[in-house]
Amino acid sequence: MTDREAISYEQARDELAAVVRRLEAGGLTLEQSLDLWERGEKLAAVCAEWLDGARARLTTAMAARDSTDTGGRGATDGRDGTGGRGNTAKDGTDAKDVPF
Repeated sequence: MTDREAISYEQARDELAAVVRRLEAGGLTLEQSLDLWERGEKLAAVCAEWLDGARARLTTAMAARDSTDTGGRGATDGRDGTGGRGNTAKDGTDAKDVPF
């Protein structure tokens, strides 16, 4: 079991914030400070793993959506800023010349 599987992102984030507060407050022995620092490093790594995993899931989902939406032909649904009409307005003029 990895650290990421043992603790949620929110738990790791909250504990990391508490570690930082304790370190910033001072009054700890060197050994206590080092132990907290090491725990903070581990928690930061867990947070990074969760965020990397979330980013990968979003990238995969967006790629799947894009390939489904366009059938592999590129954006034709207005996501290119043209409202799905390409670069030509209804009256045949260039879309960038349309005042809206």
